Amino acid sequence: MIIKNVSIIDLFWGMGFVIVNAIYVFNSGDLFTRKTLLLVLVSIWGLRLSIYLAWRNIGKGEDFRYQEFRRNFGPKRYWWFSYFQVFLLQGALIMLVSLPLLGVNSQTLSNGLIWLDYLGLIVFLIGFVFEAGGDFQLARFKQNPANKGKVLKTGFWKYTRHPNYFGDSAVWWSFGLFSIAAGSYWPLIGSLVMTLLIIKVSGVTLLEKSLNDTKPQYREYIQKTNSFLPWFPKK
Repeated sequence: MIIKNVSIIDLFWGMGFVIVNAIYVFNSGDLFTRKTLLLVLVSIWGLRLSIYLAWRNIGKGEDFRYQEFRRNFGPKRYWWFSYFQVFLLQGALIMLVSLPLLGVNSQTLSNGLIWLDYLGLIVFLIGFVFEAGGDFQLARFKQNPANKGKVLKTGFWKYTRHPNYFGDSAVWWSFGLFSIAAGSYWPLIGSLVMTLLIIKVSGVTLLEKSLNDTKPQYREYIQKTNSFLPWFPKK
């Protein structure tokens, strides 16, 4: 309310999962191999995301998404409306999306790992490389003044228009695989919700609309490059 910047919430998204998962681990009894592995992976993912967003956002003003919300709901009342629409909602979403983490910590009863654990680790590594690599390439691209108004079409961005969002989704499906390996299937709801949020709500759809309006080159980029799943560019 003091700084009139709701987008500070983004800095706590990744850390929220680190904290919630640590609580799940603390309350789950013995620290078995799968739970230890998940604790490390969630911490690496969450800390990297929060540090990157802090570096990217601090001092840059409010994100355009929240500015639009502020305009739609009215600047004079948004100070209290944002508590429900942003902060309380994000807390609820963290609890919902973190269900695979709860599944792993509540259902893992031994030190043994199965093939699904190794598959989950592979999917995590692929997702993390796409997410962190995509963020790094975009940050480096934006730091060059000559690229102002241009569209990044190289590196991971050559194969998908949103490598960071694809990577984020893959990371959460990897956590879902760990949950299945522990014998807990219904927490996959969390992985599904995260993917739907990324594609339909706060990620791909909203960003594409903004880029279409501000960057004419983006329309050509859309015709050649997959939106989400990585694939070779169309001729």
